[in-house]
Parts: sequence; structure tokens; C-alpha cells
Amino acid sequence: MLIASAVLLAALAWYAVLCAVKPFAPCRRCRGTGGILRFGKPRACPRCRGRRLRLRIGRRAHNSWRRTHEAGTR
Repeated sequence: MLIASAVLLAALAWYAVLCAVKPFAPCRRCRGTGGILRFGKPRACPRCRGRRLRLRIGRRAHNSWRRTHEAGTR
């Protein structure tokens, strides 16, 4: 149990560092190409809006926590 907890904590720490160093990841829907085929025609990806990158979930949570903290301490 202790080893599993240590592995989970290490993975969480690794993801936090990854979100701090590289907050954007390739879009999962278009696989980082920026476009998809809809009805046989190439279109901009609706998830990333053609920018090829998306904000990671961990970074999104961090930004939300930081905005809430700053709003509460003003």
C-alpha cells in the first residue's frame, strides 16, 4: 500500500511539473493537425479552433484555483 501511494504521489508530482513546464498539449480530437473532416470537407477543429494545441486539464484547474485565490485575497 505504501509503494502504491508513493507511485501515485510521484505520478501526480510529474504531471504537475509537466503542466508548469509545458501547459499546452496536442489536441486529442484532431491529433495536433488543426483540422478534421466533416461531411467530407476539411474544417478547422472545433475543440482547438485550428490552433493545434489545447490547455491541459491540470493547468486549467491550476488557473481556476489561482483566480479564485486571488479574488478571495483582494
